[in-house]
Amino acid sequence: MTSNLFPFTPDPALDLVLERDIDVPVELVWEAWTSPESIKEWFCPKPWSVSSCEIDLRPGGRFNTVMRSPEGDEFPNHGCYLEVVPNQRLVFTDTLLPGFRPAPKPFFTAALLLAPTATGTRYTAIAIHGNEETRKQHEEMGFHDGWGTVVDQLVAHIKAAMH
Repeated sequence: MTSNLFPFTPDPALDLVLERDIDVPVELVWEAWTSPESIKEWFCPKPWSVSSCEIDLRPGGRFNTVMRSPEGDEFPNHGCYLEVVPNQRLVFTDTLLPGFRPAPKPFFTAALLLAPTATGTRYTAIAIHGNEETRKQHEEMGFHDGWGTVVDQLVAHIKAAMH
């Protein structure tokens, strides 16, 4: 898959891809991905939650979340945006911290690609890994089920806000 928006071809040995057609408008998907209050509502599979979210929506700007387990344990995730193209593409990474500072324990870079369709949005999420070991670890952590559940939660969140 190569798109005009993101000139990148995923490598199955290194990358994980989730593609879906969802029945909500691109602009509302973008809004849900770029609002800290919205992120808290859908960003991780329930019963997990997001207790904190900081967004500085620009290349080099921070994208920080704190995920909370059902038991109350918190897992901070710090990273930065690499590319921000409204309603089309959002690329962020934990490989770099805000201001493009190197992170001590990089895991992956994510690309969110959005394209309008006749019925809503073509939603593509790509998790880009530096080696096969981290790709495998991410897959075993439940990438496909987890990110798929999150897309369902995203759509439900958007539809609830529309009514």
